[in-house]
Amino acid sequence: MHRNPPQEPQPEPAPGPGAGPYRRTRRALPAVVRMTARDPAEAHRSTTALELLFDLCFVVAVAQAGIRLVHAQTTGHPAHGLAGYLSVFFAIWWAWVNFSWFASAYDCDDVPYRLATLVQICGVLVLAAGVPRAFEHADYGLAVVGYLIMRLVMTGQWLRAAHGETGPARTTALRYAAGLMVIQAGWVVLLLLPAGAWTPGFLLLVVCELSLPGYAEHARRTPWHPHHIAERYGAFTIITLGESVAAATVAVQSAVDETSELAELLPIAAGGLLIVFAAYWIYFAVPIHEHLASNRQSFLWGYGHYLVFGSAAAIGAGIEVAVEQTVGRAHIPATEAAAALTVPTAVFLLSAWLLHARHFKVVLSQQLVLPVSALLVLACTFAGRHAAPLAGLVAAAAVAAGVVLAAGTPEHRTAR
Repeated sequence: MHRNPPQEPQPEPAPGPGAGPYRRTRRALPAVVRMTARDPAEAHRSTTALELLFDLCFVVAVAQAGIRLVHAQTTGHPAHGLAGYLSVFFAIWWAWVNFSWFASAYDCDDVPYRLATLVQICGVLVLAAGVPRAFEHADYGLAVVGYLIMRLVMTGQWLRAAHGETGPARTTALRYAAGLMVIQAGWVVLLLLPAGAWTPGFLLLVVCELSLPGYAEHARRTPWHPHHIAERYGAFTIITLGESVAAATVAVQSAVDETSELAELLPIAAGGLLIVFAAYWIYFAVPIHEHLASNRQSFLWGYGHYLVFGSAAAIGAGIEVAVEQTVGRAHIPATEAAAALTVPTAVFLLSAWLLHARHFKVVLSQQLVLPVSALLVLACTFAGRHAAPLAGLVAAAAVAAGVVLAAGTPEHRTAR
């Protein structure tokens, strides 16, 4: 019988450009590994399935915040609703930021890491359950409990990273762990203080939260991956826009089931879809990972996404408010209902320009497209019930103008 000759053992391939002091990517799930830094130049780094699950669970909290914002606006309490939305959304956004940047630098994908992330997801769901109380009764107890769960796990992750590091990298990890515990203790203490202390205490702790990364990484920058971070932020932007579409769809369906005003609802639905489609196009029009070259640039970019994520989620709430006002279930002026949609749309356009587009625009006409479009969207507010379709057309025109102007640049002509 013919037999194949025995195969000689093949030598292991030489380490690639990303080798050296960084851990190599593992294919099989290991039980426990030493948590060490990921390679910030690792090729083909992408969002993991666990990260996507984490993001999708955050949608529950985002949806709860959006529902309460709609309720406040349709009952004639927009200022109260906006204040509650901004504070609750900060908690949601900042918890996501903490996890995402740590994972970009230290995701080792072993059993303890996965279990820790699943516990963090439980904390997210507790936070989401506390959103209604925070909005309606200024009772932040359950939300802080959810935050405490996530923070305890996050502190453990940083301590584990410190155990696997040496020198300045270990100092950075320990600073993060200590800072998280001190600030979280501040949130717990704030719950015990009189109600009048909440607003100044909240603002003080927000400053502390935002200052922690700068303090911790003064010793050494964590090895986050620019392309991975850009992809993570892009994925969460899509999720928040998707939540807007889902919320608006439910609102239109409910209104159609109860009334016969389909002719008045279709323009709102069409305008809302145009806004969401334009928001997607504008956000992903440039390779933003090329801009994330330093902590200063990246932190400003990452912090600015509070406006991107918050406005993207609020667009769906604005569509719901416009629907409720049109069918007579919200007894508020048409311009007030219109503002619920036009204001977050304008904020999204302006923040997308500040954080993304302006870094890649060549000529003044390109730079002006999004700021001018944001002003025109705000002007649509005065159109009342016609604001949604008009704002959608403005957003679509902004995309078209951007495409035409980009096609006329020397870089585009050279590429062709």
